[in-house]
Amino acid sequence: MTNISRVIIVVLDGVGAGELPDADRYGDCGSNTLAHTAEAVGGLKLPNMEKLGLGCITSIMGVPPAVNPLGCYGKMQEASPGKDTITGHWEMAGIVMNQPFPTYPNGFPLEVIQEFEKAIGTSTLGNYPSSGTTILEKLGKEHLRTGYPIVYTSADSVFQIAMHEDIYPIRKQYEVCEIARSLLTGKNAVGRVICRPFTGVAGHFVRTEERKDFPLDPPLNLLDAMLAADLAVHAIGKIYEIFNGRGISTWAHTTNNSQHIKALIQAARNNNSPLIFANLEDFDMLYGHRNDPKGMAAALEQWDASLPELLAALNNTDLLLITADHGNDPTTPSTDHSREYPFLLAYGPGIAQGVNLGVRETYSDIDATVRDILNLNRGSHGTSFHKLIEK
Repeated sequence: MTNISRVIIVVLDGVGAGELPDADRYGDCGSNTLAHTAEAVGGLKLPNMEKLGLGCITSIMGVPPAVNPLGCYGKMQEASPGKDTITGHWEMAGIVMNQPFPTYPNGFPLEVIQEFEKAIGTSTLGNYPSSGTTILEKLGKEHLRTGYPIVYTSADSVFQIAMHEDIYPIRKQYEVCEIARSLLTGKNAVGRVICRPFTGVAGHFVRTEERKDFPLDPPLNLLDAMLAADLAVHAIGKIYEIFNGRGISTWAHTTNNSQHIKALIQAARNNNSPLIFANLEDFDMLYGHRNDPKGMAAALEQWDASLPELLAALNNTDLLLITADHGNDPTTPSTDHSREYPFLLAYGPGIAQGVNLGVRETYSDIDATVRDILNLNRGSHGTSFHKLIEK
């Protein structure tokens, strides 16, 4: 019996491993974030994830299948409808949604905007789907002239508000977003309200790292079960916001991949929480949404280069799970998420090596596995792969 006392989950946000069977319903036929990024740059150099078994999951230029993988490997199918961050992370924690969060391909209904404008005491600009950088190019100058917040959305269930820090101090920006969150309920209960602060002048606007997400409160999940069992959860990056702080004992408020990776290695060395849950969002936010395969490749190689230090920090009773929440293929015309399989790598000094975990039927297999390892009550979804990785 493999004795595991700590599980570390690392989500490489947006790093998908090929289209799901229902990708056609989402306009994502042919999407493959890893494979297409590799092709766009003439091959990826990911020697450490290669050793763990990444090349055994899908064909990736520059990442061949390992002959004797050090880790266990597979991929996961999303049981919930949608392809957004919250849905993916919630499903890993045992929540399988029946209905997707509402989306607004034509902008938000007039009554929603009017109610929001009345509540904040000013008009707004925008109200259509856009990438964050594009909408600043189009409306940033008008925002500086009028002071009206810029409201926009995407293919995801988000109500995004961009405001210049010289006009709206950060605390005021967060208050505006809290108002939006309180109004967006019922049929318009979007997954996230996102504060998108920026600085600069026309032609040179820059989004800052003061971004903050205001998500819906999740249903009962793995983190609640941990709390009920008096087991600590340490969150890194936007995990805290994705779960609205529920069930989280400690939190490293990091805002970019370099910070996330540093905090992750420190936690592996020094934090004894039975669950450490990290999200690295730069792959998605900076490169997938901006159709930048070179940036995506560089970020993946930066992450891979940090792996030896992370693996060296693991204890003999640790289980490291590396996965993704959805795809965001930077080579497609779309700048939105893509409906893809996330890859799944499992590694620990005390677990089996080279086990093919196959195609998991739901991300909730992670929830089931963690519950199995930590002797928590079984959740409503998922199948544990604990026994498959035992030595």
